[in-house]
Amino acid sequence: MRLKKTPIEGLLEIYPNILHDERGLFFEAYQYKKLKELGIKDNFVQDNQSFSSRGVLRGIHLQKAPSQQAKLIRVIKGSVLDVAVDLRKDSATFGQHYKTVLDDKEHKMFYIPEGFGHGFLALEDTILLYKCNDYYDKPAESGILWNDPDLNIDWSAPGWPAPGGTAIGEPLLSEKDLQLPTFKEFARGL
Repeated sequence: MRLKKTPIEGLLEIYPNILHDERGLFFEAYQYKKLKELGIKDNFVQDNQSFSSRGVLRGIHLQKAPSQQAKLIRVIKGSVLDVAVDLRKDSATFGQHYKTVLDDKEHKMFYIPEGFGHGFLALEDTILLYKCNDYYDKPAESGILWNDPDLNIDWSAPGWPAPGGTAIGEPLLSEKDLQLPTFKEFARGL
């Protein structure tokens, strides 16, 4: 596995070593020892899998302390624009975000430590898998509005222009995601 650091401390892109031959391909999707050598020491206790149709936008979601979650995210089938927002109030990059494309071609993973919000836009019909280091805790559930003007997330992706606000036009959102607070409202509660 190969590691790429991002401009935001703690956010990592992880590239597996993919073996190709005439039969297809093989790679280790998860290996605790190798990830630990790369600095990821989380004990992942829950796997979540979602299917999202093209144009679905999920997020920006998080769990507040004491149930914060680190996540290791990868796409099984399809592609997403994946976004992490630094919500660690003492961080030099508080309120900043990083985005990357995850797909079923490159098979890279995105590691998001505790203290971040997470969201993604399905660029096509997509199955996404993410490992969490803590269990789902409904009372700790929180989030921020996807199109918050202070976060100013550009939901376009390489090769996917952003007419109507995202890489694929107007996104499909849950009613719950449409009711999330703004970044300023969220930050007041920290």
